[in-house]
Amino acid sequence: MPAESRRRITMLHTGKWHAEVFLFEQEGQTRADAVLDTGENTLHGYGMARRHPGETDVPEIGDELAVGRALTDLGRKLIGTATADLEDVGVGPVHLRG
Repeated sequence: MPAESRRRITMLHTGKWHAEVFLFEQEGQTRADAVLDTGENTLHGYGMARRHPGETDVPEIGDELAVGRALTDLGRKLIGTATADLEDVGVGPVHLRG
């Protein structure tokens, strides 16, 4: 049996986070709230899309833009949380990029 087949894999940490996205549409405006529940913290990311007068009403496009913006906002907040946590454990000034 090759050495690669005999190697044992040890999992040091596992977890399951839950994410939900809520959409709200009214009068040509779509808002999204992306919620991440880590079991210890809950983070929210927000996004919005607005249909300009005269544009064709295609709700899916507004949904995509609002959700994309909400997830981007959520990602930035998650990186900010990680940065603060690293500094709290004494890593020093941290400058993470998304």
